[in-house]
Amino acid sequence: MNSKSSNKLQAKDLVTIGIFSAIYFVVNLIVMVSGGITPLLWIFMPPILSVLCGVIYMLLVAKVQKTGAVLIMGLITGVIYVATGQFTLVLLVTFGAACIVAEVIRKITGYKNFKGNLLGYAFFSLGMVGSPLPIWLFREDFSNQMVTQGMPADYVATMNAVTPNWLLVVMIIATFLLAFVGGLIGKAILKKHFEKAGMI
Repeated sequence: MNSKSSNKLQAKDLVTIGIFSAIYFVVNLIVMVSGGITPLLWIFMPPILSVLCGVIYMLLVAKVQKTGAVLIMGLITGVIYVATGQFTLVLLVTFGAACIVAEVIRKITGYKNFKGNLLGYAFFSLGMVGSPLPIWLFREDFSNQMVTQGMPADYVATMNAVTPNWLLVVMIIATFLLAFVGGLIGKAILKKHFEKAGMI
């Protein structure tokens, strides 16, 4: 009975997930704002985040070794983006799908299994592909929407000029592969600082 209870998310787990979701969103926001410099920086936001956020993800799954932690963090991020009008519902769909796959991998491999968590993080990182994905899915409508929302026309024109179809494939592959780099960095930081401090 206690074992079953311990496998369910408790109030303290939800607080922990909320804290890490906030940290993850802040890092997202910083990179997204930096994307105003050049469209390519925004378009490659998913692979950039997959490197930067490895430590956040690895610390979360180390502290909350239960089903649902990753899904909740991903959905919180997606909902905030959509609610603030930053992105389309595409992001919510990709985040939901990516998080479900990550949760399944964690469940199958065991929540303490680093390789499983690393692979799960690679799929989790693909959730952010939903950010620039509308460029390719709904190019004309999305471009018009960006201009309507106040984005400079020359920025939108540059965005369309530097986003041939093959770049989408490159961005997705880069996101997936660089997530392994981010995860390994995260593991190294956790071992060096958080484990020694007794935080995990």
